[in-house]
Amino acid sequence: MKPKYQVIIDDIKSQILSGAYAIGQQIPTEYALQESYNVSRQTVRKAILELSNEGFLRSEKGSGTYVSKQYRNRSGGNTANKTIGVITTYISDYIFPSIIRGIESRLNEDNYSLLLASTNNDVAQEKKALEMMLSYGVDGLIVEPTKSNLYNPNIAYYLSFKEQDVPFTMINAFYEELEVPFFCLDDVQSSYLATRELIAKGHTQIGLIAKMDDLQGKYRMKGYIKALGEGKIGFHPEQVLSFDTASKPELPANLDAFLQENRESLTAIVCYNDEVGLEVMHACRRLGISIPDELSLIGQDNSYLAKTAQLRLTTLSHPQEQLGRDAADWIIKNLQGKKDLQAANYYQPVLVEGETVKEMIVE
Repeated sequence: MKPKYQVIIDDIKSQILSGAYAIGQQIPTEYALQESYNVSRQTVRKAILELSNEGFLRSEKGSGTYVSKQYRNRSGGNTANKTIGVITTYISDYIFPSIIRGIESRLNEDNYSLLLASTNNDVAQEKKALEMMLSYGVDGLIVEPTKSNLYNPNIAYYLSFKEQDVPFTMINAFYEELEVPFFCLDDVQSSYLATRELIAKGHTQIGLIAKMDDLQGKYRMKGYIKALGEGKIGFHPEQVLSFDTASKPELPANLDAFLQENRESLTAIVCYNDEVGLEVMHACRRLGISIPDELSLIGQDNSYLAKTAQLRLTTLSHPQEQLGRDAADWIIKNLQGKKDLQAANYYQPVLVEGETVKEMIVE
């Protein structure tokens, strides 16, 4: 449990960084803070002293305590050694190491430093990461949004970056509430091509595994539905299994149930990504379903998982390292004064053939 003075520090700091307390604005009096947090005057003074030492507050004798300008520039202001913040949902698995490698390689070319944080696709952790970046005073920011298909309570922090003219861009997805530059795979086209490939191979009973708290999942479902419509194949809700970050641990059990229920009807599945594709392969092994003889699979993102699985997973390409380089390049050019940069950057996917799709024989 946090000490009471630390609770006050964290709360005031959050309100400053989110813009709830503006620079130069007077914060509540010591007495008001005592009443608000139900603490002693000594505890309040300890919190204010700590925040003043960190550069967030300044006290004027006989007047009060105010938000300071100093917290914005505690990275030293050395233009020869600028720092770019990078916030991703995850760091060490799936396609994220390749994306980060692309960012880092481009930043190194111009001697920029990298400050890295992850959110585990949790908005509370995203809040902490954003506060850290604002507190540090990063010169630019690259963000992979957290639960991008849901309302995000951290929008105020992004507006703080805009107000401070700190350039930032988003990768893999974006918040539709904000007008922000982004670098993304064309996720609609990715699932569209996956579904169209299965239709071309004679499949008419095609399922979908979709992650629905991320914008990629929403758009990948859209591509799936688009291809079904063009192929004059009906959309059947019972052939779609959705999950989100919270329910992901239950995905293996839910996949078993989904495959058993649809075993007699489904001949193919479009997977949200290669990671899900691998989970489906494991489920099929548990249930004795042969891939691709009984069930064809297509993943998405062309990750290392697609290449190293027991059967090479048919998948769709993802720019990964190039996307990271391009996002970092956008930040660098923006800091160099090139403001007329393209705001929407989509990469087109390409089918990568593997061993998990079988052509249906029409008798």
